[in-house]
Amino acid sequence: MDLPRSARVAGRLIARESSPSTNAELVGLAAVDDLPDLTALVTLEQTAGRGRLDRVWTAPPGTSLAISVLLRTVDPVGRPVAFDRLSWLPIAGGVAMTETIAELLPHAGVGLKWPNDVLIGDRKVCGVLTELVPATAGGTGAVVIGAGVNLTMSAEQLPVPTATSLVIEGAAAEPGSLDADLADRVLADYLARLRSHVSALLTAHGDAEGSGLRARARELCGTLGGQVRVELPDGTSRVGTARDLDLLGRLVVATEHSDLVVAAGDVIHLRHG
Repeated sequence: MDLPRSARVAGRLIARESSPSTNAELVGLAAVDDLPDLTALVTLEQTAGRGRLDRVWTAPPGTSLAISVLLRTVDPVGRPVAFDRLSWLPIAGGVAMTETIAELLPHAGVGLKWPNDVLIGDRKVCGVLTELVPATAGGTGAVVIGAGVNLTMSAEQLPVPTATSLVIEGAAAEPGSLDADLADRVLADYLARLRSHVSALLTAHGDAEGSGLRARARELCGTLGGQVRVELPDGTSRVGTARDLDLLGRLVVATEHSDLVVAAGDVIHLRHG
């Protein structure tokens, strides 16, 4: 797979014809090799991908782009940024992909669903999953941000009715086809935007307010202002109005009696207004 634009942006680009899981493969490579920052491992065929909450992520070969990017969690002079300041990195991935798709499809109504799904209207086109990479002896810690983008899936190929693809929403490509040029455009733009947001965040030592990431996420987040149901890890659920992202990137939901601050859980959009 030839990805010339992306190769110019990535710290190192590893393109696979097929991969069981780009996240798992890149985490494994990072454990034995001193990979540079912004190393990207990508494929148009992922056979054992996983999404948030360990959900299966599958797509017909050639119709979706699986991306995993290694990010070194240090500031510009090489000082590690504390783990508790990295909660905004998954959101940075969602913001970068939302911006990428919005530029490709400027009239499609692209938005960010907290914490890091990308929706076109109310249908999902991309999901993001972040994994920690433990620091090796004498090395620095890192994270891997994985993203799966539905590129050319036809309506018949969509895994669920609530999904969509770039070609369905108007991208210039043939439905159901392998389109390396579309993949290259999406990947190169995403990598450049991800690098910019993450660099600003790490320079500010994880301060999303100071780096501007919090303001940008609020601007793009279609969850805010809407009625949501939050399904919490303990099996309970709450309903309320999503009103803000706090300083740690958590979703603040105004419920009947108090504010609920959500660090983890499934959020279902109910209605706006």
